Amino acid sequence: MSETVDAGPCARQGRALCRLDGLSIATCFGSAVLTLLFCCAQPAFGQGVVRDSVGATSSGRGGTNIAHSDNLNLILDNPAGLANLKESRRVDLGLDVLVTDLEYGDRLDHEDGDVIPFALPQFGYAQKVSDRLVLGLGFAAPAGFGARYQIEHSLYGEREYHSLGALVKILPAIAYRVTDRLSVGATFGLAISHVQLEAPYHLQTGFLAGVPAMIDVKATGLAPTWSVGAQYKLTEKTTVGLSYLAETRFRLDGSADADMSGFGFPLLKARYDAEVDIDWPASVGAGITHRFNEKHRTSFDVVWTGWKHAFDELDLKLRNGSNPLFNVVLGRKVHDELELDWNDALAFRIGHEFFFTPQDVLRVGYIYHNSPIPTGTLIPNLCGTLEHAVSVGYGHQWKKWRIDLAYQYSWSPTTHVGRSRLAGGDYDGSAFNAQAHWLFVGFSYRF
Repeated sequence: MSETVDAGPCARQGRALCRLDGLSIATCFGSAVLTLLFCCAQPAFGQGVVRDSVGATSSGRGGTNIAHSDNLNLILDNPAGLANLKESRRVDLGLDVLVTDLEYGDRLDHEDGDVIPFALPQFGYAQKVSDRLVLGLGFAAPAGFGARYQIEHSLYGEREYHSLGALVKILPAIAYRVTDRLSVGATFGLAISHVQLEAPYHLQTGFLAGVPAMIDVKATGLAPTWSVGAQYKLTEKTTVGLSYLAETRFRLDGSADADMSGFGFPLLKARYDAEVDIDWPASVGAGITHRFNEKHRTSFDVVWTGWKHAFDELDLKLRNGSNPLFNVVLGRKVHDELELDWNDALAFRIGHEFFFTPQDVLRVGYIYHNSPIPTGTLIPNLCGTLEHAVSVGYGHQWKKWRIDLAYQYSWSPTTHVGRSRLAGGDYDGSAFNAQAHWLFVGFSYRF
């Protein structure tokens, strides 16, 4: 699957900052990698949960990549394509820059989210071991969510809402050309995820459901991740591809601060050890590419993403509370579940490339996918409502070097919430609108 940062924690809880804690060896390692990846001072990740595309080459042609073999983001999309690379060795470096335009309104307030560029680097390396066997290594951030607002709350007044969810993958890959037509590939590597929420929040479950508090939760963790894929050349001009990306399940460890007064009153504050369970979904993708002649090539991908199983709820577990009063009322262990109840999504991607010289190519593309979020559980920080995207790109080859550029614009209709299914009533009568601008640049060197 093309892990499409296409479409997650709380609705009016919006503003994404990268604040990472070192709570264990795993957390320290995850924090270091995430700090390297999210290198902007105050990034905002509001495009959605899984990206429509990664890298300039794929993004310029509408995210299509499953049946291709011309870039190293195949390690994410379909590792089988590595077996059909023309080069003996290749290094790809890229930078994807996101700028979001978010808008949220309810009965008390109407606010635009802060516009802050968010930079996402990626790296790929591939080397042929033999005529049929290729090894590779990739590093990228295929998914994430977040936003930042200043919003008027009915109890606490104007507050800053911010959140962040990030997924980073480090993927060793292997690909093998079984026959002159059939290639297979796989990845097995390490995924790192971080979740942060700082905003007013209402307990969602138990006898205190609906009780408000200002919370600050940060948690980080590691998990194994893998994928498999295949490509088959129907003819010299037509190739088809299939890919499967496994679900990645995380148990994130961190800390949480809760303040029921909202103004720092000591008797109503507590610090906890926090555990957040979050699953990044599985996906299945199929693609086809056909080269009509030396100048024109068209691609089409379809990708199913299993949000229904992965994002049914967000589990938050708190333990070892520092406030004896809270421990008496709530117990020493608190378990809360934020209902999400997302639906599965289906994405359609189409792209065309015009090779107007042997060294130059112009790309265009379009993407459509349904929003997986029901309006009853819509929360602006999990802004997977984007449905459409258009893109344009350009690539130039100079000796062993290549540069690729692309721009992608994503948008969705305004989503309205009547009565929210979430406790507290904060999101009743709210509305949310999202747009996103992507700039992509990629460099490759071929040995």
